[in-house]
Amino acid sequence: MVTTREQYETYPYPERDPAEEAKRLITGSPSHPLEMDHWLWGGARDWSRPLKALVAGGGTGDGLIQLAQVMTSAGAPYEITYVDLSTASRAVAEARGLTGITFHTGSLLGAAEYGLFDYIDCCGVLHHLPDPAEGFAALRRALAPGGGLGFMVYAPYGRSGVYPLQEAFGAVLAGLDPQVRLKKAKEIVAALPEGHPFRCNINVSDHHASDAGFYDLLLHGQDRSFSVTELLEVLDETGWRLQSFATPALYDLARITQRPEGMSDAEAMAAAEKLRGTIRVQVGYAVPKEDARKPAKGANRALVPHLRGVRAGPLAQAVAQGKALPVTLKEVKTTLTLPREAAPLIAGIDGRRSLAQIAAGAGLDPLAFGMLWSKVERDLVDWGLLLYSALGKR
Repeated sequence: MVTTREQYETYPYPERDPAEEAKRLITGSPSHPLEMDHWLWGGARDWSRPLKALVAGGGTGDGLIQLAQVMTSAGAPYEITYVDLSTASRAVAEARGLTGITFHTGSLLGAAEYGLFDYIDCCGVLHHLPDPAEGFAALRRALAPGGGLGFMVYAPYGRSGVYPLQEAFGAVLAGLDPQVRLKKAKEIVAALPEGHPFRCNINVSDHHASDAGFYDLLLHGQDRSFSVTELLEVLDETGWRLQSFATPALYDLARITQRPEGMSDAEAMAAAEKLRGTIRVQVGYAVPKEDARKPAKGANRALVPHLRGVRAGPLAQAVAQGKALPVTLKEVKTTLTLPREAAPLIAGIDGRRSLAQIAAGAGLDPLAFGMLWSKVERDLVDWGLLLYSALGKR
């Protein structure tokens, strides 16, 4: 069998060209500082205090570079430690050229050897360990008081058809060099019958993007998925608590059907995942199990709202006109309808003004503002379009 280390030495993943770094910044979840602040620190972190972060299993560096670049652009101090098994992946990440990062070749199981961290990023790694729980536990030992974890692990239902192919390729292509395995697997996939579950699954596309993507998706020798229930169990077993998924609306059963009375939050999220059927990855944030902190909420008028993926002007204009707002994610397409009266509030979002300042600018008293803003917050936050953070506050 090709080991995980051997795979990523041959096919560093995701495939990236450091020469393109000056042209674009790849952003996403987890590990965008605005998102981190919102879910982990109540939207009120003191960003003048250096952020000590660990990128555990950093691969070719997407999460690493996003974190470092956003911090750099905001003028916020940071120290990032990168750890990965693959020297080839590390070389790509290093070549992407940001400072303030210390690189190590090694296993995330030794994370605590590098110190304690305010934030730990572990994206696309834990599901490739022989014992994922051991990885979750190792990261918990490396967390500083008040810190948090941003994670991504694979989910089962949106990856339908993937695992039978992985098992079959593991059996029929065993012992072959990675390049030969890739060539033969591509031939087999091209000839799959039209009704094959993998061919019918429009949610996965890495095999079209690059050789590294194909190999990682279908030829990985060590890969498992986590349903919501399985994820909550392993978090609990290893000293973590789910703070939130990055896009809570995907797991909100009430947005799909009526939630039965007495159903627990865990049961409701698990049911929503099955009814959606399109969730390929579980992306979220976790805190120590004993930590009772809450995500940011607009009841704190000192918080600064930030829009993500949309611009305030066009959004406010559409709201003022009563237009339904399209939301297009890989998992679902939907629309939102916000109150027309909220348009001036949305227009006031610039990533610097607090909610209190926005309310004052709109001439609204606290009660009227609260009633109107709660409707905006519920939809925009839950769909990942609005975050609270002190990064950029004036």
